[in-house]
Amino acid sequence: MASRSEYQSLADEEDRTAASDEDSALLGVEGEDGNKVPFSWVEYGIFCFLGVAMLWAWNMFLAAAPYFAGRFAGDAWIKANFQSTILTVSTLTNLASALILSHIQHSASYPFRINLALVGNTVIFGLLTCSTTVFLEASPRQYLGFVLAMVACTSWAAGLMQNGAFAFAAGFGRSEYMQALMVGQGVAGVLPSVAQVASVLLFPTGKENAAGEGAGESSAFYYFLAAVAISLLTLVAVIPLVRRHNRLAADRLTERLAASMTSIEEAERATRKAVSLLHLLRKLRWLASGVALVFAVTMFFPVFTVKILSVHTDGGLIFQPAVFIPVGFLFWNVGDLAGRVATMLPFSLSRRPVLLFVLAVARVALLPLYLLCNVDGRGAIVPSDFFYLFVVQIVFGLTNGWLGSSLMMASGDWVEENEREATGGFMGLCLVAGLASGSLLSFTISGI
Repeated sequence: MASRSEYQSLADEEDRTAASDEDSALLGVEGEDGNKVPFSWVEYGIFCFLGVAMLWAWNMFLAAAPYFAGRFAGDAWIKANFQSTILTVSTLTNLASALILSHIQHSASYPFRINLALVGNTVIFGLLTCSTTVFLEASPRQYLGFVLAMVACTSWAAGLMQNGAFAFAAGFGRSEYMQALMVGQGVAGVLPSVAQVASVLLFPTGKENAAGEGAGESSAFYYFLAAVAISLLTLVAVIPLVRRHNRLAADRLTERLAASMTSIEEAERATRKAVSLLHLLRKLRWLASGVALVFAVTMFFPVFTVKILSVHTDGGLIFQPAVFIPVGFLFWNVGDLAGRVATMLPFSLSRRPVLLFVLAVARVALLPLYLLCNVDGRGAIVPSDFFYLFVVQIVFGLTNGWLGSSLMMASGDWVEENEREATGGFMGLCLVAGLASGSLLSFTISGI
């Protein structure tokens, strides 16, 4: 375990150099440490909206599990393993893109990466929307191939957006904006689940509309279409944020580099420090390991959630799998969102990275609680939907949101100012690495 002196927060250093004081003055910064840009609730809201778009596609695939199960009903193996397969393809592709992008720091244009990802998601979810109305006779294998191709494309886009957004937020030097991204991700988990539950209730199984379209296809059409709308809205919302970023970069860099540089972007890149991943790992070992572990453990929850049924087998529509499974996702995501929002409270462990890591390890003990529930309708050791939804799902989601956000937010306090953008991308990489390892490990419980 590192000593306090060995692991001292750089944000607390009082011996700021004259150069960084000069940079702060150029930025018109405020705050106790003298190196932060002024906080803006408008910018916070835009970062939050960006966080929504970042994970909206991911959560759409999770919330659409009942629809996919219906499309895969003709193949027993695919129906049993499609969730783990989707998770694995998604996270491995996401990890590959994050690794590649993390090694491209000096020439990186983070706004371009964000916009490219949003355009890609618009096209991909447009195709998924169309798939609910055409080629409905495709075999489970054919449809799985199409879905996995779409998953891989959205995951590559997610890698672009995660790398761009986390680095972009870190570049502002305010942990609140990193927290806004995490809160937005939590909102992205709640809304698709709400949309899925509402769509199934509005279009009950077996009911057809006037055009003769099946109810499952009707509901899927609308929540895939919602993903298209979210991507387009985010493209518009991010414009003022990019302009604000460019103004800050201009204020900071113009006096030093205007004579030799032709654009703000070139000036910004000239002073951007390329940082090796190993260097960041040495500085952030507890935080990086903690965030990877948190999200690796989290990857078990989707596999359990699609298998756990209500104990009220003869109840109303709300207790049927088509609704109860999305309700399970909804409760987990409500807990996750609450945990992310809770990081706004004054209580913080950002200065105690080892303790955050220990809490991440302790969270593994929550996984066996799922085995007490009604897995695959075989009966529950604790025969209570309240226990499953309010104790297991909300608590597991709450710990994910609070720990994951705390670890991400703390990272900026342990590096130099000119390493913050690289740190944002690195922590995003660790998050994705945790998701990838967790999705692979989730195959160990796919047959329970």
